[in-house]
Amino acid sequence: MKKRVLFLFSDTGGGHRSAFQAIQDAMAMRYGDAVEFDAVDVLRECKWPLNKQPELYPRVVNTSKFLWALMYHSFDGKHVTRLARQLIYRNNRHNLRRIVQEHPADVVVCTHSIIANPTFRAFLTLDERPPFLTVVTDLVTTPTFWYDPRVDYCFVPTSSAYRRGLRLGMSPNQMQITGLPVNPHFISSIIGKREARQQFRFDPQQPAVLFVAGSEGMGTIYKMVIALDAQRLNVQIVVVCGRNEALKSKLQSRPWNNRHHIFGYVTNHHEMPRLMAASDIIVTKAGPSTISEAAIAGLPMIISDRIPGQETGNVRLVVENNAGVYLPKPDQVVDTIIDWLSEGPETLAERAANAKRIARPNAVWDIADAVWEWANKPNIARAHAS
Repeated sequence: MKKRVLFLFSDTGGGHRSAFQAIQDAMAMRYGDAVEFDAVDVLRECKWPLNKQPELYPRVVNTSKFLWALMYHSFDGKHVTRLARQLIYRNNRHNLRRIVQEHPADVVVCTHSIIANPTFRAFLTLDERPPFLTVVTDLVTTPTFWYDPRVDYCFVPTSSAYRRGLRLGMSPNQMQITGLPVNPHFISSIIGKREARQQFRFDPQQPAVLFVAGSEGMGTIYKMVIALDAQRLNVQIVVVCGRNEALKSKLQSRPWNNRHHIFGYVTNHHEMPRLMAASDIIVTKAGPSTISEAAIAGLPMIISDRIPGQETGNVRLVVENNAGVYLPKPDQVVDTIIDWLSEGPETLAERAANAKRIARPNAVWDIADAVWEWANKPNIARAHAS
């Protein structure tokens, strides 16, 4: 009999979807037809204003970091989190209970902090419920919303996330440090540098600097790329513009001093790992997925932007492990690239090794196997007051 896995997520940032898809793909590869999957964007099913968060979140974090930081820290206390959870559940309980009724499962896996507790409460109304698991998708600075001592199990990416869970009432045997799940197709698509450069027709000898703008092509990437190209260097500049066609067109139409390769949207599972394999340095924002992928690819990182709050700790993880640096100004980025390239290939290789040391390539398999084990456990009977 097939085991049914229900993933709960929301598209407020790409990490929540990519995490559940990574686990789903790993389970499909491992267990084949023995497992079937279902997924619900829970915030989309809630009342206003929660159902508008997938559109509002990127707008807020990219236009007013101060406002986002204020909101983040205002809602990150234990008592205010408890109140927010209660309000979310009370205002949306009919919608949440409908999700529970319409999506039967043998195990539930939640990859979004805000929806975890309210949806879990809906499952508690059943006479028998499936095991409820959470997968924390913030690396270090983990919001209070992630931690609910009543859930059955919680997978955390770092020791910092684990310690925060303990402080917020989670028990040691309720959590496991696994790392962030990176899609197995990404991991298997990483190839040698020479082969990767042949595929993209890169110069086999010149160092390559990869600029990643994210799927929507956000940030000050144009300023950084132009500042680097103003220098005549022994370097090839690689830019992934995401879905930002205006950025791609602007870069393609300008005169260049250095060898360059401009890409639009690339697939995370096949093209991105090979672009990382072909490169020597990556310039990116402090997203947990990109950091985890760059570490697996052994790419030293220049973090040029971060979302205050949940991404602050990501910067610390990279910097404290000498896997990269945080430089928010374009001229700082350019100066550091020039310094790193002037150090020669041996020092660059040491930086790459530092990045690889924080990688957790087995995380997705550890989580997938644990989810399978939980799916094979019996349902949990509702606790009735005596």
